[in-house]
Amino acid sequence: MSSTPIYKVIFFNQGQIFEIYARQIYQSDLYGFIEIEELVFGERSQMLVDPSEEKLKSEFDGVSRTYIPMHAVVRIDEVAKEGIGKISEAKGGNISPFPVSAFTPKKSE
Repeated sequence: MSSTPIYKVIFFNQGQIFEIYARQIYQSDLYGFIEIEELVFGERSQMLVDPSEEKLKSEFDGVSRTYIPMHAVVRIDEVAKEGIGKISEAKGGNISPFPVSAFTPKKSE
């Protein structure tokens, strides 16, 4: 592995599966979230343009740090080098949002 690790994070968001690459990932001070910084995207010098990666780039355009709810995270891997990030539709397989809220509202009496 390289001296600067790269992480592949796969998470569920609004019916879609996001796969992103980042250099920094850690537990947030915000309860129930992870922080992801220094997002890594593929080289622009490639001749072929992947539409799903372009959609991902536009989604995170101008974002320096993102907070992802822990219950939305499917998987986090430390990888040797970045791959191609993408957004894909969740096709009713075994990936679904966690149905329970981290906070339960108090009932008023």
